[in-house]
Amino acid sequence: MMPLALANVGEENIIKKIGGSPEVKKHLENLGFCVGGTVTIINTLSGNVIVKVKESRVAIDNNLARKIMV
Repeated sequence: MMPLALANVGEENIIKKIGGSPEVKKHLENLGFCVGGTVTIINTLSGNVIVKVKESRVAIDNNLARKIMV
């Protein structure tokens, strides 16, 4: 298990755990990140990541990406 921020670009990963405060968890859930779901890193830009989750592209910062364990 590793943070999403360390995953390889283009590799599909399964979300195993989401950390952080209840507000952070709810925010990530609203964006489509849920345990058991798949997420793929599309690109990284100056520490931020663009990911594909549930057929949508979402940009998140490095701090949020470190709370998502794959």
